Amino acid sequence: MVSVRVFLAVAVIKNWELHQIDINNAFLHGDLHEEVYIRPPPGFSPSSPNKVLRLRKSLYGLRQSPRNWFAKLSTALRSYGFLQSHADHTLFTYRKWDVFLSVLVYVDDLILAGNNSTACSLFKKYLNDCFKLKDLGPLKYFLGIEAARGPRGLFLSQRKYALDILSEFSLSASKPAAFPMEQNHGLALDGGPLLSDPGPYRRLIGRLVYLTITRPDICYAVHVLSQFMQSPRSQHWDAALRVLRYLEAAPGQGLFLPTDSPLQIYALCDSNWASCPLIRRSVT
Repeated sequence: MVSVRVFLAVAVIKNWELHQIDINNAFLHGDLHEEVYIRPPPGFSPSSPNKVLRLRKSLYGLRQSPRNWFAKLSTALRSYGFLQSHADHTLFTYRKWDVFLSVLVYVDDLILAGNNSTACSLFKKYLNDCFKLKDLGPLKYFLGIEAARGPRGLFLSQRKYALDILSEFSLSASKPAAFPMEQNHGLALDGGPLLSDPGPYRRLIGRLVYLTITRPDICYAVHVLSQFMQSPRSQHWDAALRVLRYLEAAPGQGLFLPTDSPLQIYALCDSNWASCPLIRRSVT
């Protein structure tokens, strides 16, 4: 998801248009190069009960279907004149005279950025001729990330996703916490009795990891809690619920990408002194 954030940040600074595209039945467009046989589906009666069917095209459920679909899409984009990035193979760029287009691919969901409305429309028409697509218009909701664009920039949040987590763990009306984790939390591998069912803890941490896309304020807490996925205990569960109570205070908080940001990379780094109680190493 780093590519998504960088892609959107550059598009906002350059004042490019942002469009969202969804490909209908994407995996069915892939070309199948291997011999694959299937049992006849319900409702189809072959002449012999011992016969199987050979697939001629990719189908949902095949292991190679995602790869075949991406190969098909990549070929179509390159035929149009796009160049595939070496740093991220899901990023494609097109440049002709003063027209610039860029496409970011996530399976069958595409974000199109461009500096020319006519060029964007022509490309979407080409793509629709190759694969029937659904033009979702300006970017508003992508992979659970809500995007709201204004004259000052683009705001990204996962409010609905955060509210779904709170509802799933019955903390929608809990008392909010002021910060996600105590500074001297003292979480240890043997902190309290083992949870009888570690599934909810693991599911919660997994969902929180995805939430860190637009919530850097919980990154450290989630990083610490993810160390106890193998054998979570009651102390770890309580600390995870505290993160939820912190989210309950402002579920719509997110990232703001301003239009006046410079296209320069700044890196800030800090480190404490052997603060990790498990390995006694510094945390950067």
